[in-house]
Amino acid sequence: MQAIDRLRGAPFLVGGGAATALKLLDGDGEEARIVGGAVRNALMDRSVAEIDIATTAVPDEVMRRARLANIKFAPTGVEHGTVTLIIDGRPYEVTTLREDVETFGRKARVVFGRDWSHDAARRDFTINALSVTADGTVYDYTGGLEDLAHRRVRFIGEAGRRIAEDYLRILRFFRIHAAYGAGPVDREGLRACIAGRAGLKQLSAERIRSEMLKLMGADGASVALREMGDAGLLLELLGGVTYHSAFDAMVAAEQQLALAPEPIRRLAALAVSVVEDAERLIERLRLSNAESSELVSMAHRWWQLVTIDETQARVHLYKLGAERYRDRLMLAWAQTGGDAGRWQQLATLPERWTAPVLPLKAADFMAMGLQPGPKLGAVLARAEKLWIDAGFPSDGAELDAIAKAAMQAGT
Repeated sequence: MQAIDRLRGAPFLVGGGAATALKLLDGDGEEARIVGGAVRNALMDRSVAEIDIATTAVPDEVMRRARLANIKFAPTGVEHGTVTLIIDGRPYEVTTLREDVETFGRKARVVFGRDWSHDAARRDFTINALSVTADGTVYDYTGGLEDLAHRRVRFIGEAGRRIAEDYLRILRFFRIHAAYGAGPVDREGLRACIAGRAGLKQLSAERIRSEMLKLMGADGASVALREMGDAGLLLELLGGVTYHSAFDAMVAAEQQLALAPEPIRRLAALAVSVVEDAERLIERLRLSNAESSELVSMAHRWWQLVTIDETQARVHLYKLGAERYRDRLMLAWAQTGGDAGRWQQLATLPERWTAPVLPLKAADFMAMGLQPGPKLGAVLARAEKLWIDAGFPSDGAELDAIAKAAMQAGT
């Protein structure tokens, strides 16, 4: 075990809800620490989002202390040792130290414990098993500090055993490496993932989706995805061909356009060539309606954008809207490459030109004698096409001519 004073004065230890929770649960024979990702991120000078707390106090004691301090709480998982404290409107999960008695997948039988080293040993990766006390002392029972220094993601103990406890850890291994690792993935961990890949079939599509989309947006996603592809894992997960060069090109395009990583956009570059690919991914990953719509839109005839000029690009922008236009254009860019400057000009068109609204309305044609109904709709559609083909004019005389031409075409 290694203990070092590394986080003294960290903001979440000095004030706020986490500091309040630690003060509540420390003392009178009990101890509490912040554990897991918050410690890892703080040591890497990254933002800390979720803060999890572990304690030697059993759930009943946690709730008793919360009542005495007038702190709201919810028994969100008492049978597993978890109570959620609500402090200043923010939830903090507090979990009693545990020890595995038997492990069979995700339904391991556990008992409450008081040994911090045993609790650390049941976690997944060494860099996720660090804990810190209120005074900023970091405790390391698994070699996580050294691994963090080398940006190395390693399973705790025997990798195959950790994976058999929950096969989602195969995906977490690559996702955590993509976010926090450097260089190739750990070879022992990789071999264990390959050996255990049949277990991926036991996972729900929803759990796979969550991990895969987090992986897609990570800085090191390209390395992790190539390793997964070489190991045969992506075919198991996505069920089709993957395009790693297109994925890398999409990442480069995002950077050139100063766009934040977008998981669905990156997924399209990795695994979508035609609409059928998008439909397969929607089914396999149980994507949300919004995600599905975005993916199908990107896949729909993206190749039509490969040779367009700015005049033609305006038509696509008008029909698709700014966000869908840009994303579909970026897929064409990633799939085919070419002049990056030209692609950037086309991708930034929405910043220079706002698609107008069709100035001709149903009322205009009704004033010309048309009655509401299918014929009116057909004339409006013809008028819109003529207006687009004319370059989106706004001049009254041109609009009158377009309206008359649309009417005449229907007679």
